[in-house]
Amino acid sequence: MRILLSVALLILSCAALQVAGAYDYKSVLQKSLLFFEAQRSGKLPSNQKVKWRHDSALNDKGNNGEDLTGGYYDAGDYVKFGFPMAYTATVLAWSVLDHEPAYQQAGVLADAREAIKWATDYFIKCHVSEYEFYGQVGQGQVDHNSWSQPEDMTEARPAYKITASAPGSDLAAETAAAFAASYLVFKNVDVNYARTLLTHAEQLMKFAVTYKGKYSDSISDAKNFYASSGYVDELVWGAAWLYRATNSKSYLDIVNQNYNSVMYNDGFGWDNKKSGADVILYKQTKDDKYKQRLISFCDYNINSAQKTPKGLIFLGEWGSLRNNANFLLVCSEAADMGINTAHYRDVVKKQIGYYLGDTGFSYVIGFGNKYPKFAHHRSSSCPDHPAQCGWNFFGSSTPNHHVLEGGLVGGPGKDDSYKDVRNDAQHNEVACDYNAGFQAVIAHLVEQS
Repeated sequence: MRILLSVALLILSCAALQVAGAYDYKSVLQKSLLFFEAQRSGKLPSNQKVKWRHDSALNDKGNNGEDLTGGYYDAGDYVKFGFPMAYTATVLAWSVLDHEPAYQQAGVLADAREAIKWATDYFIKCHVSEYEFYGQVGQGQVDHNSWSQPEDMTEARPAYKITASAPGSDLAAETAAAFAASYLVFKNVDVNYARTLLTHAEQLMKFAVTYKGKYSDSISDAKNFYASSGYVDELVWGAAWLYRATNSKSYLDIVNQNYNSVMYNDGFGWDNKKSGADVILYKQTKDDKYKQRLISFCDYNINSAQKTPKGLIFLGEWGSLRNNANFLLVCSEAADMGINTAHYRDVVKKQIGYYLGDTGFSYVIGFGNKYPKFAHHRSSSCPDHPAQCGWNFFGSSTPNHHVLEGGLVGGPGKDDSYKDVRNDAQHNEVACDYNAGFQAVIAHLVEQS
């Protein structure tokens, strides 16, 4: 009886720990990087850990035959959308730059650098001349018309670019941010590579301010999937990163010329860089106006934003956990800079507990005992035999064939509702930008645990 009582107490103790949000954050960080491996396009390296993926899209080319292989597939599909990919790379580099100890503790610093470089190597290929940058490979709806593995793709994959006569300030500036942040990651690791990254960053920032326009007006196929709401926030964001990278006043001048246009807004995500820019600018300048905006942003969402019955701060139906994670990232960074540190960190930890199992379900594939088995994700869902995939398999009750380790699904609705079904892209798809912000928050928690 005593033994049974001890076991019962141990189980209760473990349950209490989980409710308090005591999770193995190092494991989550490791798994998130495996997710990025699963999203790789092109010829895979010999040290690839996700063995069920193979070389794919080896014929991706530009209009003049330029090699555009590599980069990341966007989500559950196989289009390489440059705008959210650049945002993803910026956030990954930011996380590794400012939280390198977390990656060291989890034993994945080299993997994290490789995840960044997989994107920046591709962006270098895309930047074929000073005012010419490929921002998309693959056609959205054509790509979405099939359900198969990337290795079995047969459709044409057109490439789309921005130029001086068809500009994209948002795409150019976001990619400049990715290059600048990555430069800071690599400058003490690989000097020559870092120098190349900085050159591309400065050229693309010049492109962004010289020829202004929304990229989704120039790359029309992107309008149906990642339409830009405007480019001014990216000008501020890209310039903020280049100011951090170079300490050149010319970049702070770009910030100051454009900041007033966005200072009354906030938020952070693939189409909204405002609160992220506030973090970088406060870190670099210590100007109180950035601090006050961060406090306003975090306090409003913590105190006044909609919450689900189980306590998730709900900032949008499509990819609710992605929206939440991006908010948590900004407030985690604010806390690191001494802004309401204890309070913000407590909120972050409790919110992440919702993702990882506090409700009895983990929204991170492969983590915990109960997690999504039917994520809206083609390559992991399909059996290895091509003939066994297709739309019949998509609609079947057969779980995904491969475990997409570390993938964060979109998440619940505003009433905590969630069904683990493949046909619900709104709540059960994964995407690189989902994991970028989430992984960055997890790195904070690794350092604090």
